[in-house]
Amino acid sequence: MNQFHFKIFLMIILLAATVHPQSVLSIRVDLNDSGRVIPDDFAGLSFEMEKLLPGKDGKYFFDKNNKALIQLFKTFGIKSLRVGGSTADRPSVPVPNFKDIDNFFGFVKAAGVKVIYTLRLREGNSENAAAIVKYIDERYSKMVDCYAVGNEPNVFAKEYPVFKKEFEKYTSLIKKYFPKVKFCGPSITPGKAEWVNLFAEDFGKSGLIKYLTQHAYPGGGGNKVKDPADARRAMLSKEWTKLYEKFYGNIAPALKSSGIKYRIEEANNFYNGGAANVSNTFAASLWGLDFLYQWAQLNSAGINFHTGDSVAAGEKTNPCYYASFVTSKNGYEVRPLGYAIRAFDLSSKGKLMPVKILSAENNLNVNVYAVLSGSNDLFVTVINKEFGVDSKIAEVNLNLDQVIKSAECISLVNKEHDIAALQEITLGGAQINSRGIWNGNWEKILIKNPDKDITIKVPASSATVLKLSF
Repeated sequence: MNQFHFKIFLMIILLAATVHPQSVLSIRVDLNDSGRVIPDDFAGLSFEMEKLLPGKDGKYFFDKNNKALIQLFKTFGIKSLRVGGSTADRPSVPVPNFKDIDNFFGFVKAAGVKVIYTLRLREGNSENAAAIVKYIDERYSKMVDCYAVGNEPNVFAKEYPVFKKEFEKYTSLIKKYFPKVKFCGPSITPGKAEWVNLFAEDFGKSGLIKYLTQHAYPGGGGNKVKDPADARRAMLSKEWTKLYEKFYGNIAPALKSSGIKYRIEEANNFYNGGAANVSNTFAASLWGLDFLYQWAQLNSAGINFHTGDSVAAGEKTNPCYYASFVTSKNGYEVRPLGYAIRAFDLSSKGKLMPVKILSAENNLNVNVYAVLSGSNDLFVTVINKEFGVDSKIAEVNLNLDQVIKSAECISLVNKEHDIAALQEITLGGAQINSRGIWNGNWEKILIKNPDKDITIKVPASSATVLKLSF
């Protein structure tokens, strides 16, 4: 493609049962726009700090010889690994020692990721933290993105000035000996956005900060979910997407005043490990893919989905329903959210192009995102969050002014199109196996009239990525 001034029109026709009229959503993607490049490390993972310690059998979870886990990271396209969670600041959990750290960074090197490393703040001390940074920096500095001082410090520091004083103590000591080290913060719970603004005001111009960070769990506590069906509905609702915009609005002043990038350092749908029959269902696949693109549109530097076989919930440890994958007998079992991460990796390498809705007849629950790759392939991701008896198929007709050389698509589905499904989720007709390998396929689309249009159908409760080469 030599010129980007042509226009792409997407006609999404939602076909309900015969009693419902056709619903038309007309969309324009103007490739003349410069677009925002989605960072390569946008989709990341977050684990409890406890995972750096050896298990009861003496074996490590993160191990350079764990080929299945390394392969799974590569399949997901993970380039950012954050370690923290409540166990980073839990007094009953040992701080990883130098042997643990060596083992961890052996895995980090093999997996090809960079680390956000959390230093203990609660009942910790700056001298111990400085010793850890010294050890890491002298050996693994190129593998570290930044350091966080404490996990959700608002939980135990209570007042921002208390945290500020401790943060200054830690950073001043560490920077004295390691001036190139970068930090992130304040790494607080979703309801404390004012801390981000205060933090940016105090440290935004200091040269210390790589990211402003906050945690995000739009559904609240998973233990408070009483009706799984209602929680799944909420997860896919437009009300949740409005929450993201409000969330972003709360920290926007800090971003503007400091000019620092921000990252959702720890996130998932519901906290405390999520909710059974909600966080581990196919609804989480559709939510996760949409969540990634929503925050990409809101200029985030990335999201680290918290995961693991179990996760901290305050002073307790809970089963992890929102996990992107869990340990299985022969390796790992990929959960619904993992398929969202893989779908995003396939479709997000390039510039996020603005999608403009030209007309819409009804309040449709369909989101469309467009990414232009460096090789000038256009990826159009259609997420049909319609479900239930009144759900609609999306017939997507793209009218183009540019000749298409080839077209193909790949779909994220459950065969029953059931958002409550726990298993039988596929991407490109395949599952990710226990060794982390995915062998899904793109489906070729016959182009009947390359000068005018191309049509695909996206069933309710599914997502499709369309790849167009010009």
